[in-house]
Amino acid sequence: MPKSTITAMIAALPLAAPLAYAQDFSAPHSQANRPAHLLTAALTTQSGELRASQMIGGAVYDVQNRNIGSVKDIVLDRDGKVAGVIVDVGTFLGAGGKYVAVGLNDFRTDNDRLTLNRTKEQLQAAQSYQLDNRR
Repeated sequence: MPKSTITAMIAALPLAAPLAYAQDFSAPHSQANRPAHLLTAALTTQSGELRASQMIGGAVYDVQNRNIGSVKDIVLDRDGKVAGVIVDVGTFLGAGGKYVAVGLNDFRTDNDRLTLNRTKEQLQAAQSYQLDNRR
């Protein structure tokens, strides 16, 4: 082989090296060895989107624009999916309320705030959620 061909091959080797180490994500992997899956998303919060930090402690309104409670917490299942949003309903000065679990899909972000298609009375009649404060 000519010397110029060998030099060109050596020069191209660092460019090809990352391809040699690429992983095949279509093959099954064990949970422990599976690499984290990063999202390709916008670099900033878009209109109509809320961060979890904005949700927790945020007021929840019904479709008639009445304040029906506030988000106390967000519960994730073992797969990292939202299992429920815990809404504090009816608490006044720290007493008299209860927690209710609501599905994340039941919320809408109207005008950058949380709207729930339920009334305060419906949430007060719902089964209580026991919020475990252990860490």
